Amino acid sequence: MAKKRSDKKDAREKKNSKDNKQPKASKAKKWFMEEAAKTTGKKEKSKKIKNKDYEKELAKLQIELVKLQEWIKHDGLRVVVIFEGRDAAGKGGVIKRISQSLSPRICRVVALPAPTEREQTQWYFQRYVAHLPAAGEMVLLDRSWYNRANVERVMGFCTDDEYQEFMRSCPEFERMLVRSGIQVIKYWFSVSDEEQERRFQNRIKDPTRRWKLSPMDLQSRKRWVEYSKAKDSMFAHTDIKQAPWYVVNADVKKHARLNCIKHLLSMIPYQDLTPPAIELPPRQEARGYVRPPLTDQNFVPEVH
Repeated sequence: MAKKRSDKKDAREKKNSKDNKQPKASKAKKWFMEEAAKTTGKKEKSKKIKNKDYEKELAKLQIELVKLQEWIKHDGLRVVVIFEGRDAAGKGGVIKRISQSLSPRICRVVALPAPTEREQTQWYFQRYVAHLPAAGEMVLLDRSWYNRANVERVMGFCTDDEYQEFMRSCPEFERMLVRSGIQVIKYWFSVSDEEQERRFQNRIKDPTRRWKLSPMDLQSRKRWVEYSKAKDSMFAHTDIKQAPWYVVNADVKKHARLNCIKHLLSMIPYQDLTPPAIELPPRQEARGYVRPPLTDQNFVPEVH
């Protein structure tokens, strides 16, 4: 009897021991999962630059862009920067950050619409030649002659002969530009399938950005693989030594903007021509000048 009671007591103690240990193991596992989640969250969050740091870095780069602009004007440089890539890859955002602090007389943004009936009968490069820079100018091409290698090829807007002729003549055309003294810089903005879809969905929901979603954008989603093949073929034919392609990872817009601007600045050697401090002269005195009555003028209503 004593042995049986002892066995039962040992069994109860063993059971209680298991029961007591189980909650501790669960708590430990729960704590580990929570800490792992926190760590993962911090890691993912740290991948993106903070807004404050982004604005600070962008401001520095835009000051350098002004210095570059003054050097281009001073040295009579001619620069063409081509921006190509997937739809919603952020090309427009980069172009805006480059040009917003520069003079439109020196840095021009060119975004041509679809060719007219007359332009369709011209030499293919002809309508782009009219927008090439003169001395002291930099032209930012938001889409370019590479429309033929991408959207026109995929959507069937050009014949096979026209496409093949473009692939043969484009490298020679760009070499000719470089030999004439024009610096050609080409960027391809790459964005993942998931990120492009997210941006398209945001455009659909936002009435102020819905205009950015064109029928061609919808087709680019539908024909993702065809566009990939067209891009690969384009690179194979036009990634030349005189004007190579530079790929910009554009999944994070702010990173893409900073990276692209930094690279652009590194591509054109320039010097700091910042003028000495400017003193504002005193205003001319109003001797004998009588201002007309304000009632004779039309004013915008002051709603705010």
